Amino acid sequence: MKKYFSGIFIAFLVGFSANAQGLLNKSETVFTHQDTLRGSITKERAWWDLKYYHLDVKVKPSEKFISGSNTVRYTVLTENNRMQIDLQEPMNITKVTQNGKDLKFERNGNAFFITLTEKQKVGAVKEIVVFFEGKPKEAVRAPWDGGFSWKKDKNGKDFIATSCQGLGASVWWPCKDHMYDEVENMLISVNVPGDLTEVSNGRLQSVKKEKDGTKTFNWYVANPINNYGVNINIGDYVNFYEVFKGEKGNLDCNYYVLKDNLALAKEQFKDAPKMLKAFESWFGPYPFYEDSYKLVEVPYLGMEHQSSVTYGNQYKNGYLGRDLSGTGWGLKFDFIIIHESGHEWYANNITYKDIADMWVHESFTNYSESLFVEYYYGKEAGAEYVIGCRKNIQNDIPIIGHYDVNNEGSGDMYPKGASMLHMIRQVINDDAKWKSILRGMNKTFYHQTVTGKQIQDYINDQSGINFNRVFAQYLTTTQIPVFEYMFKNGTFGYHWTNCVSKFDMPVRVKLNGVETWLKPTTEWQSVKTTSEDRKVEVDKDFYVTTSNIVE
Repeated sequence: MKKYFSGIFIAFLVGFSANAQGLLNKSETVFTHQDTLRGSITKERAWWDLKYYHLDVKVKPSEKFISGSNTVRYTVLTENNRMQIDLQEPMNITKVTQNGKDLKFERNGNAFFITLTEKQKVGAVKEIVVFFEGKPKEAVRAPWDGGFSWKKDKNGKDFIATSCQGLGASVWWPCKDHMYDEVENMLISVNVPGDLTEVSNGRLQSVKKEKDGTKTFNWYVANPINNYGVNINIGDYVNFYEVFKGEKGNLDCNYYVLKDNLALAKEQFKDAPKMLKAFESWFGPYPFYEDSYKLVEVPYLGMEHQSSVTYGNQYKNGYLGRDLSGTGWGLKFDFIIIHESGHEWYANNITYKDIADMWVHESFTNYSESLFVEYYYGKEAGAEYVIGCRKNIQNDIPIIGHYDVNNEGSGDMYPKGASMLHMIRQVINDDAKWKSILRGMNKTFYHQTVTGKQIQDYINDQSGINFNRVFAQYLTTTQIPVFEYMFKNGTFGYHWTNCVSKFDMPVRVKLNGVETWLKPTTEWQSVKTTSEDRKVEVDKDFYVTTSNIVE
């Protein structure tokens, strides 16, 4: 989602800084040893490749307490006997076993280091079972601070959900909590009070009634899934269902909502198949046909949990009834359904390796909102939407954060990142090629974790245009390029300023009423002009400013 609210991103940004990669003089942010353990591929992580989880959890709402186990299957890449598993305080690991034998472990803040006694032979497939329990962190403002939301519906029944992007899945369950390594598939078993329904990722395999009156729901995820995409949702749910006839055949769509909201949901959720139709056109087939598509009502705004997209937008169009673009187009659709579902392509299909590259998720998904508008209302409407969202840009800190310390950059990754992509489309100036790049990207990086550089290189390669300085400008600085110009002695002079070295983005302008493309650099260039009007207007599709240095 997730962190796009009140028209601007506020509380989410507090305390964060980002790496300007030498382009800005900024005070250094101080990171701790715990930041490094959380955000880097430590030697205790690097030697084993994650294959499978069986997360088995018992939820006790009356105590706000959970307990259970996680079976971790892995392949040995290099011999080692020390493994890192993450679980954040106040949660605790109580026991770890391999082949039924207890293993020793020690805690270092939110990281647990396990000593393995069996020989870890290269190529071997092994398992450990991690037992855990505790009262997980309660989310104060989900989804922005993460954890468990322990709420009640209007009938007094428990209404519970998890959300943990940024903070990490280890806020409530033990895992290899780094985005670079995803499980290939996963079983999620959740035990809840017998009068409630539990919904997680993937497909429901079975529901078991236990002797104590509780029920255990077993969900199987057939595709790779990132840690923060795993979720638990518990409520007095009812379910309705439809089939979307998509590019890969029939896609099962299940909707879980509180029973009192069934009529509202049946009307509002009509945006779901509309979204699927638009995004399959732009991005290619929905990436998780095997696991189905679900929308699940939760007691917070919403999140992009893979194949289990959560929804709390109060059954209103826009963002809680507001148009973030200020253009009117934002009230044509339910923001949470469109935005969070867009993450199925950018976040869940294509996933960042390091949260510093969170723009890969959020810039493309924010941009997907305008593509949805364009699909149904036309190209001009889509452009108006993305341009309108610029009013939310803060230019506070760079979009790319610090690597290897679990540090995300500015919330500008949403509207500013979308504007950057919109400009890149203008420069490519070939809509068929642009669509092929978006679709090709989701095919090339299908179910993969990536770096931001891989995405940049892909766009450069497929477009045949080097956008490196454009990426550097908009992702690693807070400066807005200035198209500086002057009319003098029958010539029109122009260049870029307030920008990175050798910034060279082409730009479309109207020069004395005639539309033309210019290729300014940081060096002055000039063309002869005979008009007396002396008017220049940079196309509004470009997020830049202008300055007539003579006037």
